[in-house]
Amino acid sequence: MKLKEFKIKNDYVFDLKFEDGIVRTVDMSKLIKSKVKVNELNTAHIDKEWGCLEFKNGTVDISPKTLYNFSKLNG
Repeated sequence: MKLKEFKIKNDYVFDLKFEDGIVRTVDMSKLIKSKVKVNELNTAHIDKEWGCLEFKNGTVDISPKTLYNFSKLNG
């Protein structure tokens, strides 16, 4: 399930929209805080081919499957 859109709400809280149309609001701090600082969140973008969320020019990426499963449990 690829990520289609995202919005940073505040700090590590994101709205994630997947290709099935589901939107979940998720605190992603447990997932990314150790690798991405708050001031680096603005580097976030979606890899259009893979549908993953990337930070810091792709040095940190989260697969769509991980995002989807994490959002189901934490959204």
